[in-house]
Amino acid sequence: MSIAVETKKTVPTGEYGLLLLLSTFWGASFTFIHIGVETIPPLTFITVRTLLAGFILLAVMKLKGVRFPKDLLTWRNYAVQAVLNSVLPVALIAWAEQTVEAGLATILNASSPIFAFLIDWIWTKRETTSAKKMLGVMLGMLGVLLIVGFQALNGIGKELIAQLAVVLAALCFAGAVLWGRNFSGTNPMAPATGSLLTGAVMTLPFALVVDRPWTIEPSLASCLALVYLAIFSTAIAFTLYFRLIRTMGAVSTSAQAYLRVPIGVGIGALFLGESLSPTAWIGCLCVMAGVVAMTLPSWRKA
Repeated sequence: MSIAVETKKTVPTGEYGLLLLLSTFWGASFTFIHIGVETIPPLTFITVRTLLAGFILLAVMKLKGVRFPKDLLTWRNYAVQAVLNSVLPVALIAWAEQTVEAGLATILNASSPIFAFLIDWIWTKRETTSAKKMLGVMLGMLGVLLIVGFQALNGIGKELIAQLAVVLAALCFAGAVLWGRNFSGTNPMAPATGSLLTGAVMTLPFALVVDRPWTIEPSLASCLALVYLAIFSTAIAFTLYFRLIRTMGAVSTSAQAYLRVPIGVGIGALFLGESLSPTAWIGCLCVMAGVVAMTLPSWRKA
């Protein structure tokens, strides 16, 4: 496996607004996944989500005149990106959220920047010198703990396998954001569309055999959740994601996992009635401080 080494770059201020928008789309996704898998099995859910999002982006690519590369190496990279960024983690989260609350899933998945930082440290030997990013990791995790409430840690043992599945999904997302560096020189729509369509091809046979989707009777709420996820949390979000990897860098882009914690927990409380800890607001400040600390070197240049 080869991961391109990230170089320092100046980040336009507007990119931070896009980072917040991406965090909102992905923060809301945990609540809508929870609603969707109530009546749609996980494999069918992820297949329809990625297929619909892929076709939407494919249509936009045609309108904009963006073309796929023809070399096999790029398509191999699309396949790896699909496994790391959509197939495996989304399937794990969809399966886990049949028993795990959306808010807790959001928080457990927020560990992805730490995994990204550690993988980058081990693989490229570059991130070890960044004390500010290490401080950001620590502040972000402190904020996560405050948002959940320390008393929530008593429930970590419940549904342990499902919770570990969410953490494994976070590890996949960390690998995906680093692997996404391989597409830094291309139009972000190409890897977004290519990885989604490749992922749908991978999961479709399993969904047909395991779920037998023609026997499913999904609710209206699950269908609407699926449409939202396909358009906003997948098609638009993946385009933003690959753009931000190109403009902000992989590790800084992974910091959106901290931003999406207060967003995801808040949306879960609003739509699913999940309760928030009294320390949530302090935790949100820590989360935001963590994101700033992780991205400060580039921000100061901007």
